[in-house]
Parts: sequence; structure tokens; C-alpha cells
Amino acid sequence: MYQFHILTGLIALYVIGRLVLPLPWKTGAKCLAALGLFSISQHHLVTRTWFGTLASPEVPFAGIVVLGWLFGALLLLASFLFLKDVAAALLFLLRKAGLKWSLPSSHARWAGALSFAAFALSAIGVWQSVKVPEVHTVEITLKRLPPELDGLRLVQITDLHASKLFQGPWVRAVVERVNALNPDLILVTGDVIDGTPDVRAQDVAPLADLKARHGVFAALGNHEYYSNLAGWTQKFRELGFNLLLNEHVVIKSKGRALVLAGVTDRAASRFAATEPDIRKALAGVPKDAPIVLMDHQPRGARINAAAGVGLQFSGHTHGGQILGLRVVSQIVNEGFISGLYQVGAMQLYVGNGAGLWAGFPVRLGVQSEIAQIVLRATPGKETSVQAQ
Repeated sequence: MYQFHILTGLIALYVIGRLVLPLPWKTGAKCLAALGLFSISQHHLVTRTWFGTLASPEVPFAGIVVLGWLFGALLLLASFLFLKDVAAALLFLLRKAGLKWSLPSSHARWAGALSFAAFALSAIGVWQSVKVPEVHTVEITLKRLPPELDGLRLVQITDLHASKLFQGPWVRAVVERVNALNPDLILVTGDVIDGTPDVRAQDVAPLADLKARHGVFAALGNHEYYSNLAGWTQKFRELGFNLLLNEHVVIKSKGRALVLAGVTDRAASRFAATEPDIRKALAGVPKDAPIVLMDHQPRGARINAAAGVGLQFSGHTHGGQILGLRVVSQIVNEGFISGLYQVGAMQLYVGNGAGLWAGFPVRLGVQSEIAQIVLRATPGKETSVQAQ
């Protein structure tokens, strides 16, 4: 994971070279600014060394908020400078072609404007990330869903990332908002926590109060593997989660059946743990029953579709967190980033997540969410969905 620190360091050096060094400042001021920017880029290295881990920085809430604001501003500033450089390169080519266009204003004014925008937007983004998520309701027509189950309501909670940033009172507020929906099923699709069971015990305690008519079911996310997988597996069961680890259950309601399955996460291979196995998860499912799957990462959705899954719930992407920059996350997740997709005969819902990793607590244009899904039965028809 030290490649992460190298990458963030290179981003800081880019900002220093393109923003700080050309400024008409004295050498001492430039050195201080450069040192500050590079320190911001390496704060994760400091926290993982002395204050917890990279996945779970154990510093006070206010510290995480300030560090997140500064780091978010650095990334936004680097993005703005990159776009400015691209624009300058295009204008250079236009001037070569005979058009006398150029970027207005001095470098100092550009630097001031871009810095102000980056720090202001990052502050807004941190606020957007730490607020209690709103409920987002979506109706999905599920092939083979019996008419008797039309209107079945599922609530997906994904990517809570309970941590020093998202502590017990915040988790309690999420639980209360979920329970107020009076759902038939609650699906917890991974990345519930950051940190070990003993450190997070009070923060996850409110999850024991989640209630749904047919129960609370969960699958593991990659962050569960980073912090004592065996301990969290036991803790989740103590909280009342029905863990589905490459297995399924049959939910019966009004005399009809719905298959709910779950697979382990792709991170398992790095920890010598049980890897996801969709065929094992679906072994022995009732013929013609609709199949709903929990798979934390949307990558691999096409494999799950080919196995006969009708509807998959995933998280992991946090919706990309920032409009524009989300394209990077979209690429590494096979194009699936947020919302509803049609994948062959299967539908895939990728939740934006309730929380996110405390190391980059910024959301801009991508809202956190508690997803309420209302299943609809339309025999012989499927919802036509545009990939987002």
C-alpha cells in the first residue's frame, strides 16, 4: 500500500511545481508552502505509522475533518491545475495554427482563484460526506417475481465505514432512519466498519437495533478483511446480521419464495480467506424463484448475471464521490459506479453508500444514501435501464 503514498506525493510535487514555484514570492515563503502541501499529501503515512492504520486512522473527529478538508483541497487543486495545463496546451496549438488566443490574467491571480475554489469546494465536500444520508427510493421490476410479492420493500445499507469519522451517534441516526421505513428486508452489503472489533464496539452497537420483517442479512466488503475478519464475522452475528458467505436463504412471504444470496469479497484472495463463489452460493436454489444477490463490489456483475441472478446489490464505489473525478473509479469497476444498470438479463443496483473511507471524506455532486428498493412484478417484462 506504500504505492498510495508515492502517488499522493507525486500529486503534491505537481502542485508545487505548477502552482508554488512560479509565484513571485521569496524563497522562504515558497519553501514553507511546498512543505505544507507535501505534508498534507503524506498525512496518511503519519496516521498509519502512529495513529491506527491506513484504513482506520484513530485520531479525533475534528482532526480527521481538518485533514480530510486539506487533502481534498490538494486533490481538487491538482485537478484544476491539470485542466488549466490542458487548456494552455490546446491554446498553444491554436496559436501555432494562427489564432491569437491565450489564458487571461497573471499566474498569481490564477493561483489565488484556483486555491480558493479548491479549499471552498473541499469544505463543502466534507460537510456533504459526514451528514446523515437521505433515503433514496427506487422501484425495480424483477423478472420472475411472483405477483404476491409485488411491493416487497428492501433497504440497502452499504459502506457505513463506522470509524472515528462516523461514530456511534451517526450510526444510531442511520439505524433510526432505516427502521422508520419499516422494511421487509434489510441488506447490508459490506464495508460496515474501519477498525478492529474492540475499537469500534461502541460505534457499531446501534446496528443491533436494525429491524425488518424478514430479517437483516449481510455480505462482507473489502474493509472487513483489513481489520480482524474472524472477529468481525463473530461480531456481526452478535449484532443480529445473517451473514451470507457464498450461500443463500429462501425468503418465504405470502406463500411464495424469493432467493437471497451473498458472496464473499474479492479482497479475500489477499488474506488467504474464502474467495467469492457464485456457483456455490446458488447451489440448490429453487427452480424459477427470483434471485437477489449481495456482492460488495460491482466488478464481476457479468459473471453473476450469467449464473442466473436476477438482481444484484453492490456498493464499494461510494458513487465515485466527486462528479468529474468519478471516471477513475468507474474505469476500475468495469463501468459500474452508481445507480441502476442492466447487465444481460440481470439488473444491478450500485449504492452510493451511507459513509466512506475517513482518509478521503469528500463528496461533491454525489450524495450519500440509504437505498429503499420497492420490487415490482411484471410477468414477462424487464425494466429497460440506461447504463449511467
